[in-house]
Amino acid sequence: MQKTAVSWMVYSLTQSKFMLGVSVFATLFPTALFSLYGGIVADRYSRYKVLVSTQIISLLQAILLTLAVVFFKQNIVWEIIILGAVLGIINGFDVPARQSLVRELVQDNAELPNALALNSSMVNLSKLIGPAIAGLILERFGDAICFGLNAISFIPVIISLLMINLPKQEPKPKADKNLRREFSEAIAYIKNTPMVSSVIIFVGILSLFVLPFSTLTPVFAKDIFHGSAATLGILDGIIGFGAFVGALFLASLPAGTNLSKVLAINTLVFGTGLLLFSQIVIFPLALLFIAIGAFGMMSIRTISNTIVQVHVPNHFRGRVISIYLMVLTSLMPIGSLLIGAASHYIGVQTTVLIEGFLALIIAVFYGRYLKKEKLKKEQMLLEQQPVGELMQA
Repeated sequence: MQKTAVSWMVYSLTQSKFMLGVSVFATLFPTALFSLYGGIVADRYSRYKVLVSTQIISLLQAILLTLAVVFFKQNIVWEIIILGAVLGIINGFDVPARQSLVRELVQDNAELPNALALNSSMVNLSKLIGPAIAGLILERFGDAICFGLNAISFIPVIISLLMINLPKQEPKPKADKNLRREFSEAIAYIKNTPMVSSVIIFVGILSLFVLPFSTLTPVFAKDIFHGSAATLGILDGIIGFGAFVGALFLASLPAGTNLSKVLAINTLVFGTGLLLFSQIVIFPLALLFIAIGAFGMMSIRTISNTIVQVHVPNHFRGRVISIYLMVLTSLMPIGSLLIGAASHYIGVQTTVLIEGFLALIIAVFYGRYLKKEKLKKEQMLLEQQPVGELMQA
């Protein structure tokens, strides 16, 4: 709800696609800057206590944003951007702790991909319901009510966290207080684990060039489909619906599924959906295509997150997730600025069309990389077999 309301307010008050990009940059880039330290904090201290603390601080941020909307209605753009930056800092500590905590709640490693996919399905269910409600509330009651409800929503979240019964935790190793060494260890681990490093690079490229398409949804709602705040709510809600279905699909995959292959295929689906959406001006048809695109997009974050979670040991998890998060959240806001600026000169439809083509190209190259790595592993296995076995074969 807050994301939809912020996007609509910024574009309505400024009529600037570039300022839309700035508002996204202001929220995501601080997350990238602080997530590295947030990952170290998640590895050093109780992830549960960190998460409860960040949610309480997020509640205070939401209250401040609501008050700002009430008292500074017409001159609020920079207040929104500043408070968005505050939220970005909070998320830099929140996300590494939350993602790592999900892993601790799952005892069986084989169940982790399904658990993470179910977790993502709940997140995307909120992305389906939230924007739709936000669009209606913005149109009928105003933005202050929308932000106020967002603040209230933190109360059941915090209560739910307090009710969690965590399994017995392993004692944290005594920190050596050397931040550079801890960060260097995580970087070295990523370099020596091709499965993790390749997926982080893959997500980074998509975050820079393709995922920022969502920055332009207010422009599509207002200028292409000639709609209102409710139109934006429906558009963002359908994106959430497609992602929700995609998350359920991922949760239903049997154990042992080649997740990297699914990631490459669904990125092709994502790019195809963007291509078709970018050129359609019939609103119901456009909703269908963006839902298809969002279905594929879901894999990018969920599967990449799963691969990182599965292949990283517990004592590295917070730091590696923070590096993964840094790549995602630093390149996406930069991409939002680039996409906002590009759309100003070549139009939003052409910009999203190019993003769709880029998604297809990136997916093809990633698929070829996976095939090459598979052949390399098969060759290594053959070389490791005793000579007698090879002759018998």
